[in-house]
Amino acid sequence: MSSKAEEARKLFCAGANCAQAVFGAFAGECGFTQEEAFRMASGLGGGMARLREVCGAVSGMVLVLNCKSGNGDITDKAAKDLHYARVQALCNAFRQETGSIVCRELLGLAKDQRDAPRSEARTGEYYRKRPCADLVALAAELTEKYLAEALTEKK
Repeated sequence: MSSKAEEARKLFCAGANCAQAVFGAFAGECGFTQEEAFRMASGLGGGMARLREVCGAVSGMVLVLNCKSGNGDITDKAAKDLHYARVQALCNAFRQETGSIVCRELLGLAKDQRDAPRSEARTGEYYRKRPCADLVALAAELTEKYLAEALTEKK
């Protein structure tokens, strides 16, 4: 397991949501303190505030990729398209490993599952019943690998 994967898992097990865990593991490289990274990712856990949509670990990967290769020129269509292709490639790598990028599908929840906007207590049972610690580790590992390999050709 990569160092970023271990860090993301550690952060998740310490109470970070899935997006915070992944983005937090890369905070320094993205130019943020961990607290700043946690704040920026705070609403993305549980598939965006427990709506169970796109997995927070995937959202965390995208936040990292935005920082490392995102496009700041809103008039540059080629750069926007290149960044979108990179985001899709990274998300597809996660999907290949897990079968989905959707929180409710990864957790085996009903298709229309939406949860109350209250986080669950982090107990031993919480960690036993869900794959999230493994998913944040995977997301961080895939991101680290992608940054090392795919971005070496640069924009």
